[in-house]
Amino acid sequence: MSEGSGNQQGGWLGALRRPSGKSLGALLAIGIVLGVGGWGSFNWAMELTNTEEFCISCHEMRDFVFEEYKETVHYNNRTGVRATCPDCHVPKEWIYKVKRKIQASNELYHKALGSIDTEEKFEEKRLQLAKNVWAAMKETDSRECRNCHSFEFMDLTKQERRSQKRHEKALSKGQTCIDCHKGVAHELPEGYDEDS
Repeated sequence: MSEGSGNQQGGWLGALRRPSGKSLGALLAIGIVLGVGGWGSFNWAMELTNTEEFCISCHEMRDFVFEEYKETVHYNNRTGVRATCPDCHVPKEWIYKVKRKIQASNELYHKALGSIDTEEKFEEKRLQLAKNVWAAMKETDSRECRNCHSFEFMDLTKQERRSQKRHEKALSKGQTCIDCHKGVAHELPEGYDEDS
């Protein structure tokens, strides 16, 4: 028979035969190693991109919004508790984190296009960018805010009277953090209208 014949023990048809226990074990071991390695690499990349250092590696974030953030209570305060960019902008729950990372690919696309690479371009789009973030926070009931802040654990009697009244009102109306706290970590954009 010729070398390419299907009746031959070796050859390409021989490779399609049922694998022996030994080769099946080797394939399984290789699959496990590749799976663990792939999962580890994916998780490593997720965590690497979930740091403040990564967030401000783009000059748009470092030079525009990070500088103003450093002037807020979320950056520097009497208690020493500090929220980083991912604390507020990336969910902690894995499935929501992956969803957010996929959405962030649009930001990378616009980074490549240079959509907000100057302060002028950034300020021109700032209101829309802020509205996008506020809408996402509203949709998730301010999930990332609630990692640190919770109505359930607030002692309203220890708050200033004005804050106490507003939190009581928010509770009774079913409001979420972002309904009242726009501009808490970043300046409100030019053209922002509270009633719109």
